[in-house]
Amino acid sequence: MNKHFEDARYYLKRAGKTATKGVKEELEPVEERFRELTGKEAEPEPSRLEAVKADLKELQEKAEGEAEEAIADARGKIGDYRGKEETEA
Repeated sequence: MNKHFEDARYYLKRAGKTATKGVKEELEPVEERFRELTGKEAEPEPSRLEAVKADLKELQEKAEGEAEEAIADARGKIGDYRGKEETEA
């Protein structure tokens, strides 16, 4: 994948995470007020272990995707090379 697209994807993901944090912070007082009025309790935040597991799962999926792309690229190059080899012979 083109480096520019990789960079753009990284920054879009980062912007999304930052925006999510901002929205959560802005809505926190509204959520607290809602819970007071309805009597519902807040859900516990995920533990540090759960967060690390989720991060590792994400990294694993990214690595698998990149490996599949690299394999497909290598197969294409090998096929192109073999095609040239047959036409030259």
